[in-house]
Amino acid sequence: MSEDRSVLERTAKPPDQVLHYGPDPQHLVDVRFPPVAAANRPLVMVVHGGFWRPEYDRAHTSPMGEALAAAGWTVATIEYRRIPGAPDATVQDVRLAIDAVPGLIPRHTGKLLLIGHSAGGHLVLWAASRCSSAALQGVLALGPVADLQLAHARGLGEHAVLAFLGTDPNRRPDLDPARLNPPRVPAILLHGELDAIVPLAISEAYHARHSSRLVRLAGAGHFAVIDPRAAAWHDVLRNLTVLAGALA
Repeated sequence: MSEDRSVLERTAKPPDQVLHYGPDPQHLVDVRFPPVAAANRPLVMVVHGGFWRPEYDRAHTSPMGEALAAAGWTVATIEYRRIPGAPDATVQDVRLAIDAVPGLIPRHTGKLLLIGHSAGGHLVLWAASRCSSAALQGVLALGPVADLQLAHARGLGEHAVLAFLGTDPNRRPDLDPARLNPPRVPAILLHGELDAIVPLAISEAYHARHSSRLVRLAGAGHFAVIDPRAAAWHDVLRNLTVLAGALA
């Protein structure tokens, strides 16, 4: 089965605001507000994927951000540094965004939910174990690169893990969610059973090590979980609501 990549080329309305959350030119956040006030809901921060490579930025998650706002969430889609061989810059940016962004944006409870796709899924799972922000309430990892050692062994993304880390992942267990302590906050992994880019086995390996919820999505590929037109999008919204506590 070939992957449906149409969402990557789809356009969306411009964000309501573009803010800086730090001093670097990449420290940008697109803000989208819902049509009805969402003061009783956490802020949703989206962390995009692209195998940590500089040629992939937050633009391809614009339809996702627009749809989340339409569903009633205040949404912050962050950009972050993607420098091959300099992974600490990337995770420093994610940590900075978690600490800084909620205070820059109104219309939420002050709590924070993270959604990350693919490499962004890796980053939110890393944050779930390594970030101690009182605002962080939960993470939703979509088709995540959740186990760096296994992803490296399989050569995913034309050896993207090696390019990201600049070294063998065995030498950076501090950046591998599967080797870190269990997440400090609730973590839900959504993974398409037909994902040909980050196979389901990657999330299954993480799930075997850590207490987390793994939702296997029948008939879904890698990009279905960020595509508001795909059937899997209903699962994204439903599990986001679970994390927010409305159905927990």
